[in-house]
Amino acid sequence: MDHTFPRPRVLVSRCLGFEACRYDGAKLFSKVVTLLQDHVDFVDVCPEMEAGLGVPRPPVRLCFEKEKVEVWQPAKSRLVTTALVDAATRQVKNISECDGAILKSRSPSCALFDAKVYSGIEQPQFLRWESGVFGKMVLAYLGKKAVDDEQRLTNIILREHFLVKLYTWARFRSISAKPTIGELVNFHASHKLLFLAYNQSRFRVCGRITANHEKLPVADVFQFYETELGKILAKPFRRQSMVNTLYHAYGWISEKMSSEEKHYIISTFEEYRDERIPLQAATRLIEAQAIRFQREYLLSQHLLHPFPGELSDLSDSGKGREVG
Repeated sequence: MDHTFPRPRVLVSRCLGFEACRYDGAKLFSKVVTLLQDHVDFVDVCPEMEAGLGVPRPPVRLCFEKEKVEVWQPAKSRLVTTALVDAATRQVKNISECDGAILKSRSPSCALFDAKVYSGIEQPQFLRWESGVFGKMVLAYLGKKAVDDEQRLTNIILREHFLVKLYTWARFRSISAKPTIGELVNFHASHKLLFLAYNQSRFRVCGRITANHEKLPVADVFQFYETELGKILAKPFRRQSMVNTLYHAYGWISEKMSSEEKHYIISTFEEYRDERIPLQAATRLIEAQAIRFQREYLLSQHLLHPFPGELSDLSDSGKGREVG
């Protein structure tokens, strides 16, 4: 059993533990960044520093002014839109080889979903939430991969989904370095149960792409597969879909089990369905029986170990439950 993992490359806001570069001169703590630090290669960025705004600096805000969003620095009564956009554009060069990103929430530059936009520069009132200047670029270039902010990743559902995506994309990047149909077939087969839990119909589309009956060039096949992979992993799996997948895996090991063993495993699946135990409690049982009965195909499935076990964290803030 090979439980080695690729080393993902993750874009991260510099203020999340790397440098005291927040507008008030603070260096922030992020539990998920700390959790990942020994397992990934971080690429830290700070668009506001890159824009020459300094540390500490008067904060900036996004303002809807004359039919467009401007970046306004109230304390200095000046627009810094051009400087920040240019800086963010320069930082985009760090994105291409990344498998994911963790950016600072609520930041006018880095926020992915929750930067405040005000209705104007003079006597501003809150208008709406949207992406920050750099966050918008990250979503455009990297949005199909593992991208989220440090606050949403305190939610266990979103965090586990992020980790599944991060390591899946890292594995895909690894085989894309020297693409062959054989490597893609192996990738697709070893992710079968995991992808079935996420999106059965998209998994079957990927199967047809991998079969390559049209004899397309390898580069085209990988490009089509990459597009569908983004769709498979677009949303966290539904618990019921995962339960169905667990029973599918159970079919590979149930034949030689005693009735007491079958009852125990089925009871475990139902406890997972009722949210009384974590997914790992069920997958470890499957793995143990797969070892017992030497089910190599089942042992090859990334469903059993989608990311390093050291990254499992059962803490849950309850924030960000709107995952759909």
